[in-house]
Amino acid sequence: MQRPADVGLFLALAVLWGLSFPAIEIGLEYLPPLLFAAFRYDVAALVLLGYAAIRTDEWIPRSRRNLLGITGGGLFLVAGNGLIFMGQQTVPSGVAAILTSLIPLVTAIWAYLLLGERLSPTGVAGVGVGLVGIGFIVQPDPANLLAGDTVGHLLILGQVASVALGGVLVQRASPTIDTVPLTGWSMLLGGLVLHGASLTAREVPGAEAVSLEAVAVVVYLAVFSTAIAFFIYFTVLATYGAFQVALIQYLVPVVATLVGVFVLGESITPLTYVGFALIVAGFALVKRRAIASALDSRLGASG
Repeated sequence: MQRPADVGLFLALAVLWGLSFPAIEIGLEYLPPLLFAAFRYDVAALVLLGYAAIRTDEWIPRSRRNLLGITGGGLFLVAGNGLIFMGQQTVPSGVAAILTSLIPLVTAIWAYLLLGERLSPTGVAGVGVGLVGIGFIVQPDPANLLAGDTVGHLLILGQVASVALGGVLVQRASPTIDTVPLTGWSMLLGGLVLHGASLTAREVPGAEAVSLEAVAVVVYLAVFSTAIAFFIYFTVLATYGAFQVALIQYLVPVVATLVGVFVLGESITPLTYVGFALIVAGFALVKRRAIASALDSRLGASG
């Protein structure tokens, strides 16, 4: 990234997404997880669709490709995020953020299975290295696989798989609608699904659900970590492409971990950091050609 403004957008997105993990942990003290997630996307959908209705000529989906894109995004990219709200009931926010750094790697697997994108032997090795990293982070107890921490880790891994699948399904659908209404409609659908899941789970919010703290956390997540963050995301994506945007996934855990440790008093084990390093190494193996191309471009520009 050459311009300071673009660097600022990159860092702003990492901070907005990084702060979402400790915000979720705080909000879970006031709201049940699935209902909490539903409220987040309800508000974000209203903000994005309101903006789209004012600023976009064609914001209502009509074609099959647009409807498929919204369905894939709503069911997997958005509703699947309910799993991380459930997982963070027992998993520290920093660890949750580190686990989500797997999304680029898992996306490569889904792209190979559904889009036929080639995964070289080195890329397969990279995925393997990333999976080893999961083991260092989760550290399952064979004597008690139903322990809270293990289940929480698995829920977050389910969110990773769901979000990665949703991204690939949206890509395969090739929607023609603008990205802002596409995201807004997906969040509206995902929010409705999460409300249904909350009812099925018989979640009942307490009186603290309408407290100032609970409302503030929902507004932050919906407006800043979702609506504004996704607007920045698509701006960066349009300018620099998917590879540069994927790098944000490795700055987000840094922000979340710092806030979790110094503000929320969380503890992160050394093995978790080892796992994160392995995940980053796995990504580097899978995306080695993109990394080499980016380095060549940078050296060429500087020369």
